[in-house]
Amino acid sequence: MENNNLNEMLEQTDSFMKVPKRGEIVKGKVVQVMDDEVVVNIGYKSDGIIPSREISSNPDINLREIINEGDELDVYVLKTDDGEGNVILSKKRVDIIKDWEELEQAYKENKTLTVNTKTVVKGGIIAYFKEIRGFIPASQLTNRYVENLDEFVNKQLDVKTIEVNKGKRKAVFSHRKIVEEKIAEQREKLWNTIEKDTVMKGEVKRLTNFGAFVDLGGVDGLIHISEMSWGHIKHPSEVLNVGDMVDVYIKDFNKDEGKISLSLKQIKGNPWDDIDKKYEVGQIIKGKVVKLVDFGAFVEIEPGIEGLLHISQISEKHISKPSEELEVGQTVTIKILDINKEEKRISLSIKEALESESVENYTDEIVKEEQTTTTIGDIIKFKENN
Repeated sequence: MENNNLNEMLEQTDSFMKVPKRGEIVKGKVVQVMDDEVVVNIGYKSDGIIPSREISSNPDINLREIINEGDELDVYVLKTDDGEGNVILSKKRVDIIKDWEELEQAYKENKTLTVNTKTVVKGGIIAYFKEIRGFIPASQLTNRYVENLDEFVNKQLDVKTIEVNKGKRKAVFSHRKIVEEKIAEQREKLWNTIEKDTVMKGEVKRLTNFGAFVDLGGVDGLIHISEMSWGHIKHPSEVLNVGDMVDVYIKDFNKDEGKISLSLKQIKGNPWDDIDKKYEVGQIIKGKVVKLVDFGAFVEIEPGIEGLLHISQISEKHISKPSEELEVGQTVTIKILDINKEEKRISLSIKEALESESVENYTDEIVKEEQTTTTIGDIIKFKENN
């Protein structure tokens, strides 16, 4: 029994006197945490010291928030004696070794990692995967052109590792691959759920002279300018702005060609559907001249509803062409002569509107004269009686 105790004491003494070697990884137990260093018992005659710079690459880290007394750590021996008998250790060096192993494995398996971006440098941004300093090229930040890289600084980004070389301490990341993977997933989901004659919500991404492209979730659909309004418009910007969130009607789509035809005006309904509830024959209204032709002019009563003003109905006098009396954009007073809902036709007349106004004005004048005569007669009779 005494021999066993003696052997244990000798083993402990050997361990206690064993000098740790530089570059060796040993286990230790935290005995004290201070503001700028951590004291670790590594089973040697002197405690080991981990300076804060060897805990993490983050200079703003609070040691007391990440390490507690009693924690067991794997540490890397930097110096066996700092001149005061202390062993200088590094937790960061051990973490880096483990981080490189994890990074290499993630690269082989195409796994997604999370990095913290720090500073903009020439051609991209510095980013850290745990304790490993890596690089994200500007072209790999996203799938669009980035004018100001600062918008990606001090962010947490999901990335794929596109290059890793432990020997050269080189790691290159791509956030663009994550973005493209998400878009691909959105596209597949969209093509599996999209249906004709339904309504979807999208974001206006781009305006052109012929229409607007709307992102429906990874796939852009086109609203042709003719499908933006029931009325005439010269440019899509009269109706939409980039960034607008809009409800759109799915007219048609072709997955093989990647095309989706959209409509904005179908959401609002065809104004011809209830025209008989808003207008009637003989009604005098105002409209805007939108087109001149040899045989007359087309007048817009409201967006999507235009009527024909025949040349014979423009003026009481003879004219050889509509432009002698009218111009595009002019507001005119017109009378509805006929409504054909089925064929979407309305016949209009300025001439009859003027005649109706003349008759109405004439009638008003007669009424006024009669009222005036009666009033004077009443006065005369009143005086005679009194």
